[in-house]
Amino acid sequence: MHSDLWVEEKFEDFLGLKFKVEKVLFSGKSDFQTVDVVQTKGHGKMLLNDGLIMVTERDEFAYHDMISHVPLFVHPNPKNVLIIGGGDGGTAREVLRHGGVEKCTMVEIDGMVVDACKAHIPQTAKDLDHPKLNLIIGDGVAYVKECIRENREKFDVIIVDSTDPIGPAQPLFGEEFYRDVYTCLSDDGIVVSQGESSWYAMEIQQSLLQVLNAVFEQSYLYSFSNLTYPGGLWSFTFATKKYHPVKDFDPQRVAGSGLEFDYYNADLHSAAFALPNFVKKGLAGLISND
Repeated sequence: MHSDLWVEEKFEDFLGLKFKVEKVLFSGKSDFQTVDVVQTKGHGKMLLNDGLIMVTERDEFAYHDMISHVPLFVHPNPKNVLIIGGGDGGTAREVLRHGGVEKCTMVEIDGMVVDACKAHIPQTAKDLDHPKLNLIIGDGVAYVKECIRENREKFDVIIVDSTDPIGPAQPLFGEEFYRDVYTCLSDDGIVVSQGESSWYAMEIQQSLLQVLNAVFEQSYLYSFSNLTYPGGLWSFTFATKKYHPVKDFDPQRVAGSGLEFDYYNADLHSAAFALPNFVKKGLAGLISND
């Protein structure tokens, strides 16, 4: 993973991101992947799955703010939230800051990720024992199927906080999974998913939006910037049965929530859905018309 105390994430065969490592805090191999936590010089503690950077303490708030607060401030009354993936705990941490959320279920396939982050990255994992959180170590794809089969409760918001569509995360990018997600959502439910890089993975964005368009009434893409993912500009998909992510967003709810954020704010919420022209062209016909 590292030599001379540097960690490098290689993207395909033409790009590398290197970070100075001060100490290896954890290294293990689960049934699904290798899991490493390192202390870096400039970015704090860092989680890597199969050598790919998942989280750093320095910029994790950008990702976790945008994956959680965007749907939670669009849905008028999100009480029951499901997170699929998100083993570092950052998404659950942000969801649980919303006082109106009564229950948050989190289904993470790899218990080693959860344990490593609890032990070494409390910044993201600090609320994984929260009384409103139902943490399940299991397969998110199987979980939504069980919800349907056993006619369990519906979710107002589902957040798919997954890795790239390789290995255990691959089924989380398929149409069958999103048909099950649709069934598990309430009549006005929203699903937000990790949506890759428009710079380097637009074909994955196209594929995911084609799936969402086949299943949901409305599908959108929104973006944020970060320090540690290839390309810096990263995206989430937003699919919904009812609510428009900007027209049905009330900025006063953010102001009145009493919550403070390091990245997210009401202006940024709306601006995130304004896409660069190369993205508009590449995703033409795949994003719902306003």
